[in-house]
This record gives sequence, C-alpha cells and structure tokens, in this order.
Amino acid sequence: MRLATFNLLHGRSLADGLVDPARLTAAVAALDADVLALQEVDRDQSRSGHLDLTAIAAQAIGAPEHRFAAAVVGTPGEAFRPLTHDDDGHGEPCYGVGLISRHPVTSWRVTRLHPAPVRSPVYVPGPGGGLILLRDEPRVVLAAVLDTPHGPLTVAATHLSFVAGWNVRQLRQVIRALRALPAPRILLGDLNLPAWATRAVSGWHLLARRPTYPAAQPRVQLDHILADRHGFDQLPPVAAVRTPLSTISDHRPLVVDLGTHP
Repeated sequence: MRLATFNLLHGRSLADGLVDPARLTAAVAALDADVLALQEVDRDQSRSGHLDLTAIAAQAIGAPEHRFAAAVVGTPGEAFRPLTHDDDGHGEPCYGVGLISRHPVTSWRVTRLHPAPVRSPVYVPGPGGGLILLRDEPRVVLAAVLDTPHGPLTVAATHLSFVAGWNVRQLRQVIRALRALPAPRILLGDLNLPAWATRAVSGWHLLARRPTYPAAQPRVQLDHILADRHGFDQLPPVAAVRTPLSTISDHRPLVVDLGTHP
C-alpha cells in the first residue's frame, strides 16, 4: 500500500504562479498513491479556475473514493469565515483538505479545530510575499475508515495551525478524535511541526523522517505520515520513503510504501 501526503499550495507552481489542471493531474499521477491526503486545497476558487482540486486529483490516480472537507468558506489571506455546518459553503469558494482512496470507504468523519486567537508572523513565498502577520484559520480533520486487503484501516488528513503551541494543542485533539475510530490508525498531513515534536506530542510512530520544506532544498519536515502504536503490528512494514520534487507547490510530497507496491 502506498500512502502519500501533499500540501498542494492550491495547485500553484512557484515557477510561473499559475494553476494548471493538466500540471496538477500529472503531479498527482506521478505519486501513484493508494491513499492520498491533500492540504491547501481549493474548491470553486477564482485563483484556481473554480476547479474542484480533490476531484481532479482522485481522477489522476484512478481512485473511486474521495472527499473534500472545507476548513473555511472564502479565500485565506482575504475574506473568509468558519463553516456553520458540514454542508455550508456549497456554491461559494472553499478551502480545506482532501482525502482520496483506491480502497472502499465504509465511513467518513469530520472534526473541526478552532483557530489560534492571535496573529502570527508567517513567511509567504512568491511575489508580494515575505514575512507577514497572518490571522489563523479554522482547521479540519477528515478521516475515513477503509476496507483494505489487510482489514479495516483508519486514515485521516489534516493541516494544523502555523501558530507555535496552538498546533501542539490541535495535534492532541486530533489524536483523541482518531482514537474513537478503528485501529490501525494513520494520520497524514502538514502538521506545521518538526518530526521530534510530532512524535513527542502524539506518541505515535513516524513512518518517515525526511525534510519536505521548502520544496527546492528541503530543510525541515512539516509533512508527516504517522501511525498509532495501537494496532501498529497489523500494518505491513515500511518498504520505501520518497520526497520527489514536484512541478507544483512550495512543499514536497511525502510518499511511504508499506510492504510491496505493485
């Protein structure tokens, strides 16, 4: 089974600043993942051509199961609001995470996380970027229970706060939420935390330790795939880890093979 997590930067290329659906399709297809978690995902945003990026990514890897979970309605960095309920935001621009699976999904669950109450300095890449004070956004966890050849498996995608300390609090909330779902459990996503902190806070096994950010010359690992210790022995062993350079985003995707990948 191949697992991957990828912060898409809404499909944008740093080379030309454009969002090209053909380029997004090729970038995702190259990962050939059985389970793919996506962060910084747009739906119906003008900046990404009003596309449904999760649906495009699912089609790229031939995955029948996919879902997008909005964290906010509107555009981050501009005007946005929290969702008032899970079906909020239809027909409006949304931004959040996606989860895609080639294995059948028996159930989905969405958990919402509150934003940090303070603004925080963040480096924004590209023209007009630099160090700016950003208001934190609400975050979301999208979990699915899969029916796999190895038995039931819980997988979840999330993108935690960039505010130091608040992301630690959120990770603890995520772990508690996932413990209500069947073991074994795997969390994939941009946690905005280094490997040592992720392991210390979660108590889970890191399936990969490899820098993922910034994409050109990665120095820090913000993107993680980790597994709960409970039920860990039911998972196939890690056979390979890759962080291939992609044509999109300021992050590298993190790809982990469990057992052998056909």
